[in-house]
Amino acid sequence: MSSISSVSGYGSYSPYSTIAAGGTYQSASQGASELAIQEKTKSQVNGLDAGSENLTSAKSVLNIEDGAMDGITDYLQSIRELSLQAMNGTLSDDDKQAIQNQIEQYKQGIEDIAGSTQYNEKNLLDGSNGDLKVATDNNGSEATVSTYNSTLEALGIADYDVTGDFDISAIDSALEKVSSSRSNVGAQTNGVDYALSYNSHAALELNGYQMDKEEDNSVKAYQQLKTQQALDSYQMTLQKRQMEDNERQNLMLFA
Repeated sequence: MSSISSVSGYGSYSPYSTIAAGGTYQSASQGASELAIQEKTKSQVNGLDAGSENLTSAKSVLNIEDGAMDGITDYLQSIRELSLQAMNGTLSDDDKQAIQNQIEQYKQGIEDIAGSTQYNEKNLLDGSNGDLKVATDNNGSEATVSTYNSTLEALGIADYDVTGDFDISAIDSALEKVSSSRSNVGAQTNGVDYALSYNSHAALELNGYQMDKEEDNSVKAYQQLKTQQALDSYQMTLQKRQMEDNERQNLMLFA
C-alpha cells in the first residue's frame, strides 16, 4: 500500500487541518507566505485592540478632568457673584466677613477637587503629574492626555479676600485659566474619539480581510481534499486491477 500512501500525502500538510481550523493556517507547511501574512494581520489587530483599550482609559481620564473642572468653574462663578455683592459700600465689616466666610468655603471646595481628582491613583488637577502618554497601536503611535494644576495657588486666588481692597479680575483670570484647560480637554477628547474610530474601522477591515482569506483557504483545502480523494480512489482502482492481473497470471502458470 505504499503507492497509495505516496499519493494521499501532501508532504506534512493535510487539507483536513485547514478545514478543521476554519481556514486558519497552523504551520508553514500549509503556506509559508500565507502564514506570515496571517500572523502579521493578527498582530495588527491585536495592536489596534490594545490601543483601543488604552484610548478608552484616556477618554475616562479626560471625562474625569472635565467633570472636575466643571465643579471648579461653578465654585469660581459663585465666588464672583459673592464678590459683586461685596462691592457695596453700604455693607458693614461684619457683612463683608460673612461673605468672605462663604467664599472661603468655596475656595476649600476648589482645593478639595484639585487635590482629590484622580485616575488609577494618578492626581490629575494638582500639578503633580505631567502629560500622560498612551500607545494607540502596535506601531508606536501615541496620544497625549494632559494633566493640570487647578489649585488655588495656581489659579492665583489663594489669598483672595473681599474684606479689604480686592480685584475681581483675579477671579476672571482664574475662570479663564480653567476655561482654557477645559478647551484643551475637549480638543484631546476629540482626538481620542477620532483615534478610537480609526482603530475600530481598521480592525474591522483587517478582520474582514482575514475572514475572506480563511474562506478562500477553506475552499482551496476542500478542493485539494476532493482531488486527493479522487487520486486515492484512482490509485486503489489501479492497484486492485494490478492484483487481479497478478492473480490471473499465476493461475495461467499453474493451469
